[in-house]
Amino acid sequence: MCGIAGVIGKGADLEVLQKMLLVQKHRGPDNTGKFFAQNIALGHNRLSIIDLSEGANQPFFDTKNRYVTIFNGEIYNYLELKNELNYDFKTNSDTEVLLASYIKWGVKCLDRLNGMFSFAIWDQEEKKFFAARDRFGVKPFYYQKNDQGFYFSSEIKALFAAGINREPDKQVWANYFAYGSYGMPNKTFWQDIQQLPGGHYLEYSHDELNITKWYHFEEAINLNIELSKEEIKRKYIELLEDSIKLRFRSDVPVGINLSGGLDSSTLLTFVNKRISKESIEAFTFYTNNDYYDELPWVKSMINHTKNRLNEVLLTPESIQNLADEINNFQDEPFGGIPTIAYSQIFNRAREKGTIVLLDGQGMDEQWAGYDYYVKSGNTNIQGVNKSPFRKNVLSDELLTLAVKPEYPKPFDDHILNLQYRDLFYTKIPRALRFNDRVSMAYSTELREPFLDYRLVEFAFSLPLEYKIKGNVHKYLLREIVSEILPNEVTYAPKRPLQTPQREWMANELRGFSESAVDFIEESGFSNWFKIDSLKKEWQKYLDGDQDSSFYLWQWYNFYLLMN
Repeated sequence: MCGIAGVIGKGADLEVLQKMLLVQKHRGPDNTGKFFAQNIALGHNRLSIIDLSEGANQPFFDTKNRYVTIFNGEIYNYLELKNELNYDFKTNSDTEVLLASYIKWGVKCLDRLNGMFSFAIWDQEEKKFFAARDRFGVKPFYYQKNDQGFYFSSEIKALFAAGINREPDKQVWANYFAYGSYGMPNKTFWQDIQQLPGGHYLEYSHDELNITKWYHFEEAINLNIELSKEEIKRKYIELLEDSIKLRFRSDVPVGINLSGGLDSSTLLTFVNKRISKESIEAFTFYTNNDYYDELPWVKSMINHTKNRLNEVLLTPESIQNLADEINNFQDEPFGGIPTIAYSQIFNRAREKGTIVLLDGQGMDEQWAGYDYYVKSGNTNIQGVNKSPFRKNVLSDELLTLAVKPEYPKPFDDHILNLQYRDLFYTKIPRALRFNDRVSMAYSTELREPFLDYRLVEFAFSLPLEYKIKGNVHKYLLREIVSEILPNEVTYAPKRPLQTPQREWMANELRGFSESAVDFIEESGFSNWFKIDSLKKEWQKYLDGDQDSSFYLWQWYNFYLLMN
């Protein structure tokens, strides 16, 4: 897990590159490397995970010095690929395997990679630049093309450090306030700063940029699986065990993030089948609020598995400073106090020397685990009874800019299309962004075994009756783990709210909330809003209309980023 940055074109400059690397150094504190030649500057911040030697530092060159690569992520199946390559390897790193794979197979190497990655390769002979992002966009790639050349980085702040204007994209913000959208896969909240969508690659040569989709999920889905129920269970277990095996390839300690839910509990159970439980530490957060905390379910699970548990307490008194800190890493709106709470797990893990953590992200999307898959309406937010947005506080101009997002519907089935939306446009993209930033903020690596593309494709393809049965979501998955998990974990209802954000923002964090309202009124952005309506909504919240605090968090996020 690392950070990459660079400039191709007449804007390539070592001083600019150094500024870009400095602001994202948290992504890789173990080494900073640079490559500079005419019209090309490439940089890398390294967090050492596989092959800790200096020989694996980046930028990394092939044996003939034709290609130079910088790479953020992990190629989990690098050992299997290594056996297929006739190459004179000098290191034990997955970076070298990645470069050798590209040299042998070109762009087709992407289909062979099982991992999370965002990498760039410069061909010194042809003067061509190639970059690619993994299937689901776990690792980021931001860029801007202007008259000075092509600029790219792992974090948006690195582009700002390079001199790119920090200008908000008003329409993206309008869609965020009106519909809760975090943008389409190629967009950011900043004007003229783009991101390479997951499952795409780009080529840049002679000032010409071309972007191509390489991962065709729709074509990989087989909706005519002819397997019995028991065969399906066996195959899913086999794929899951292999995914976990691959994600335990590390030369530094590995731990697990544990909530009280089915997904992370399933993950911990399968991890313990493979690795000695004495060597696997679990991490969880709590807030000392019995209504929201998952600690009882976590402890029930730990009593069953006997792993060591690290409990991280989040208090309202810590939120102000932590919100400022996490905002500096996110660069865009993030998911509220739960994201802040989650960030402190990585902080604790780093303090304890656990550099790699696993979590259960991706299970709900492949198994149709959210309640709104079968409820009427078009929301994708759980735990609320009415709209979490307040369009009535937006100015007429901003509301005119807001366009309700429309997502592709490649399947004939409504629920499959909702799953597809959540995988590629809503739930997974935003969760991956939040989680990449909070893990990297503390120089730790997050791995998601359930987002192994083989698992996602297989579970997604299953008939609906294996996903939802009556009121039970993730039905077959629960049946798979029912013999190895406590019943109170296996059949526990999904808990959409994990922190007392709603209560805190009206009470302990009232000043926190009011600062956002005051900023909006007094700032140069006041014309984005109807201030009287905004104040009335805030008063209604204080008077007890607290079904959702999402819109308050939107205002506070805006304050954090624009202040």
